[in-house]
Amino acid sequence: MSNRRLVYSTDGGRVASEDASPRSSQKAGVKLPDDGVVRIFRERAGRGGKVVTVIRGLPGQGPALAGLAGDLKHRCGAGGTVKGDAIEIQGDHRERVAARLREKGYTVKLAGG
Repeated sequence: MSNRRLVYSTDGGRVASEDASPRSSQKAGVKLPDDGVVRIFRERAGRGGKVVTVIRGLPGQGPALAGLAGDLKHRCGAGGTVKGDAIEIQGDHRERVAARLREKGYTVKLAGG
């Protein structure tokens, strides 16, 4: 009889089950193609009914993404954050964000509701 189930251990941190899949920074079940197009979503799920503009598919990470997020937040007059490889802006600002990204030379697509 094989007893592989770990009951308690103080080393190793969290123990993931064998069938657990890694979580992604994207919405569950949505896989974006890597085609160089920046997609702008309007999401409401999991935010207490508040609308958030989510920008995915931007190249770069870290300070470059944070700088672009700051520019977009300033342009929209709203708060926001960078989560993983996505920028979230509070409120529905898809048109303003799309116009600003087009000015910067990105190919933009409005996606979602």
